[in-house]
Amino acid sequence: MDSIRRTARLAGLLYMLMAIPAAFGLLYVPGRLIVHGDAAATAQNLLASESLFRLGIASELFSVVIFLLLALALYRLFEGVSRGQAALMAVLVVVQVPIAFLNQASSLAALVVVRGAGSFAAFDEPQQDALAMLFLRLHDQGTLVCEVFWGLWLLPLGSLVYRSRFLPRFLGVWLILAGLAYLAMSLTGLLLPQYQAVVSRVTFPLLLGEIAFMLWLLIVGARPQPTRAPATA
Repeated sequence: MDSIRRTARLAGLLYMLMAIPAAFGLLYVPGRLIVHGDAAATAQNLLASESLFRLGIASELFSVVIFLLLALALYRLFEGVSRGQAALMAVLVVVQVPIAFLNQASSLAALVVVRGAGSFAAFDEPQQDALAMLFLRLHDQGTLVCEVFWGLWLLPLGSLVYRSRFLPRFLGVWLILAGLAYLAMSLTGLLLPQYQAVVSRVTFPLLLGEIAFMLWLLIVGARPQPTRAPATA
């Protein structure tokens, strides 16, 4: 039981270490630097805050590495519940890693373009700005692909939480709903992008299931139910 508690708290800590830099790189930095519909302003922001932009890229890469460690910790936590589902959960995390790493190449390419380095010096400034915005848009599309796996891995995880005897079942249901929300957001962005903002607002409360799960692991941990003693005559 002590081993389960320690593993649960370690998983909660890793979840937090993954979530904070991920939010910084995916939400804060783009919100500060990218001006949608204005390539020139975006390029100026990238040049003026190059260190912040690079820190955002590094934060996303760091969060992906921690994601792998989190998957390992959760596998150890739940392998006794269902080794098959725990392995599926871990595989779905591993699969998205190369996609997430390659996706950062688009962000780095945008920075290279706006700096006018190498062969891009042959382009005039508006062309450089437009090309940089294209690379940033490619990064956004890559994030949509990653969201598919962000949703898929939560489905077996939620099932494992629901079936376990050491975590509340409502967390398992919430995680499954969060996984479905990620899938809905990704598919809407890929197929019906005009409705992406609406779907994101509607599904946002479901995504909080991950935060609830993280905080439960970190603060409460896992509480295995004691095995009942056999009845005596």
